[in-house]
Amino acid sequence: MKKILIAEDEKGIINFLEQGLTEEGFEIETATNGVIALEKYHSFKPDLILLDWMMPFLSGLEVCKTIRTTDKTTPILFLTAKDTVLETVEGLQAGANDYIKKPFSFEELLARINIHFRTSVAEELHIGNIKIIPSKYEVYVADELVSLTQREYELLLYLVKNKGKVTTRNEIIENVWNVHFEYDTGVIDVFINAIRKKLNLSKDDETIKTIRGVGYLVQ
Repeated sequence: MKKILIAEDEKGIINFLEQGLTEEGFEIETATNGVIALEKYHSFKPDLILLDWMMPFLSGLEVCKTIRTTDKTTPILFLTAKDTVLETVEGLQAGANDYIKKPFSFEELLARINIHFRTSVAEELHIGNIKIIPSKYEVYVADELVSLTQREYELLLYLVKNKGKVTTRNEIIENVWNVHFEYDTGVIDVFINAIRKKLNLSKDDETIKTIRGVGYLVQ
């Protein structure tokens, strides 16, 4: 299930979007100001962000810029009444992927969201000399195709999508193994070791770094 963070200070719009997107099968989290939006971004780890331009404490523009310092891939769509060319360019330069002017129809917004999900799936992801092509389920090291099992691939993709953020063992088990009860997370180490070996990562290589007692960090 794809996760969408709605950062918007108008409760009427939040309720409208939350109801509609939940009915479309998305998992939704909401924030009513910029500070909460950043907190929810880190805890919820959304697949896409709907971001109001004008919010209390931190503007949508500031939130976008902050997220883009570490996350270059999560689609961000601005929801705003601003529509001048200068403001549009400012939002895109801050790292936004799209821009939809209020008032908008739910059908138009849903179409934009689906387009960005399809686009994000087709993009290549990179860490060092490792390249992942999600649309083809392919992984390359220095342009040589690497054979991973399905679980190894899903684990590597999850870590790379969370590049720059520490992912805990419980988060990995829930999101990769889809297990939502107490489970032996030691199995993750076996898969990480197998992935490192197949990617030719030496013992001292910190591309996939173990954070002892917590989880893993791809950087």
